[in-house]
Amino acid sequence: MADRAVSDTQAPKLSVVIPVYNEEAGLEELFERLYPALDDLGITYEVLFIDDGSRDNSAAMLRDQYQKRPDVSRVILLQSNFGQHAAIMAGFSRTRGERIVTLDADLQNPPEEIGRLLEAMDAGHDYVGTIRRRRRDALWRKWASRLMNRMRERMTHIQMTDQGCMLRAYSREIVDAINSTSEINTFIPALAYLYAAHPTEVVVEHNERHAGESKYSLLRLIRLNFDLVTGFSVAPLQIFSFVGVIIAAGSLALFVWLMIDRIVHGPDVGGVFTLFAIAFFFIGVLLVGIGILGEYVGRIYQEVQQRPRFVIRAVLGDKDKDE
Repeated sequence: MADRAVSDTQAPKLSVVIPVYNEEAGLEELFERLYPALDDLGITYEVLFIDDGSRDNSAAMLRDQYQKRPDVSRVILLQSNFGQHAAIMAGFSRTRGERIVTLDADLQNPPEEIGRLLEAMDAGHDYVGTIRRRRRDALWRKWASRLMNRMRERMTHIQMTDQGCMLRAYSREIVDAINSTSEINTFIPALAYLYAAHPTEVVVEHNERHAGESKYSLLRLIRLNFDLVTGFSVAPLQIFSFVGVIIAAGSLALFVWLMIDRIVHGPDVGGVFTLFAIAFFFIGVLLVGIGILGEYVGRIYQEVQQRPRFVIRAVLGDKDKDE
């Protein structure tokens, strides 16, 4: 496959970025399907595997694969587990391709679908999102994703039919723009949508996870969407402000009514528990508001710290930038 090799001064047509975290059970299958699919495209390419602090044998398997295909492979080893999006950012920082495709290592999105994304880019689109056909996930994950997608779209106006699919294609300009951002908490597909001039979506196949287990529990999915909303919109603060105005107006009306009732009928001891219930409701609403405000303050706190998104321990296949 020497014709696919890329010299240090020659930029490949395609860079494929694959974050890896504890995926040893499925990596061999990924290697066997990924490279033939890319070779069939007939263009120069590079594959960047980012090991996100795996605790299994994933890093060693990536090293072995690099030795088998050093002409088109690079491996980035992160110091510890920084999260999927941070790992992708680490890959973006080292890509050289004119077009960049992100792909999960679990084979739920077939690597054979990469050509379909490139066809959409050939049609003039600078960012290609994907929609999973016949999604093969648990029912609760499908319903949770739909609910969160609708909430996110209403609050941020970012239109992504299927935000959980990581198989996506980006132009060089969009990746450069994403690399220039200094945000600690980044949601890459949403940033790409903001920076894209001609985005589109294509339908791709979706398979069951080949091996291992999902790294996203329901709690992590909720947290991810909350980060997305607070990172791209102040709608939660505005909603809470609106709710606060309604509650304040309601409280004033209740106070006036109680004063009139007291004047007309005298003291009513039996209503004490009702007042307690109303007071506890207001306290609960205030606590929710404090939590929302705290989320935004926490994001400011993280930005002020200016800690790096990721720390690279080593890079295999990058002679000019080996760590």
